[in-house]
Amino acid sequence: MLWAMKTTLFRISTGLLALALVLGGVFDLLRAPAVTQTLAALGYPAYLASILGFWKVLGAAAITAPGLARLKEWAYAGVAFELTGAAASHAFAGDPPGKILVPVVLLAFAALSWALRPASRRIGELFDAPVPAAATRAHAGMA
Repeated sequence: MLWAMKTTLFRISTGLLALALVLGGVFDLLRAPAVTQTLAALGYPAYLASILGFWKVLGAAAITAPGLARLKEWAYAGVAFELTGAAASHAFAGDPPGKILVPVVLLAFAALSWALRPASRRIGELFDAPVPAAATRAHAGMA
C-alpha cells in the first residue's frame, strides 16, 4: 500500500510539474503579453522568455521520458534553479506574496517528484551495484 501511495504521489507531482513546465514554456516561446510584461517589470530582457521557454519544454520532456537518469538529474536541477530564481526575482522586486508563492509551490512539486521517483529513474541505482572482486582487481591493475 505504501508503494502504491508513493507511486501515485510521484505521478501526480510529476504530471503537475510537467504540465506547468510545458504551459509556461509555450507561453514563454510565444512571448505572451503577461510573460513580457512580467519580465520587463523584473528588469529582464524580453529575449529571456525564448531561452526559458526552450529549456522548460525540454525539461518537461526529460522528466517524463522513461530512462535517461542522468538527464533527469540535470532537468530537475535546472527546474530548481529556474524556480528559485523566479521566486527570488519576485521577492527582490517587491511583488506581492502570491507571485512569490507560485514558483515556491512548483518547486515543492519538483522536490516531491524528484524524491519519490522510482529506482529506474535514479542515477545512484545504476552505479551502486556491487562490483565483482575480479573486476575491481582488473580495474586497479592487479589482474
